[in-house]
Amino acid sequence: MIELIRTDSQNRDFKNLVKCLDEYLSVTDGSDHSFYSQYNKIDKIKYVIVAVEDSQAVGCGAIKEFDTDTMEVKRMFTNSESRGKGLATTVLTELEKWAAELSYKKCVLETGIRQLQAIALYKKNGYRIIPNYGQYIGVADSVCFEKVLK
Repeated sequence: MIELIRTDSQNRDFKNLVKCLDEYLSVTDGSDHSFYSQYNKIDKIKYVIVAVEDSQAVGCGAIKEFDTDTMEVKRMFTNSESRGKGLATTVLTELEKWAAELSYKKCVLETGIRQLQAIALYKKNGYRIIPNYGQYIGVADSVCFEKVLK
């Protein structure tokens, strides 16, 4: 059974999972990794979900305020042994629920065009592609998404 823990970016399991995520992205992003990593600092993230199975942290995700109506989804990751079981959808759904509880109206996010599994995840969960926002404007290797919360 999966337990979802609401925490913040100081959580040790979250930090360890983000380290694994960064190692994974350094391979898939290649030379673009250093560009993206500047936007993925976790020190000020207040809203983090860590997924735990059999006392082991297996996945995570976070949200941070983008503007007064919008949360940005950050640092989504599932370890390789736990992929394909719906865990990322479970974490994403909990993040959206938390954002709605905090009175935010929508979520946005950015992912790399090489992250085909992530793109499929977001489309499957009702996110629609939008023009690149903020620091991603004009970045050809980025794809941005938005979902209005219910």
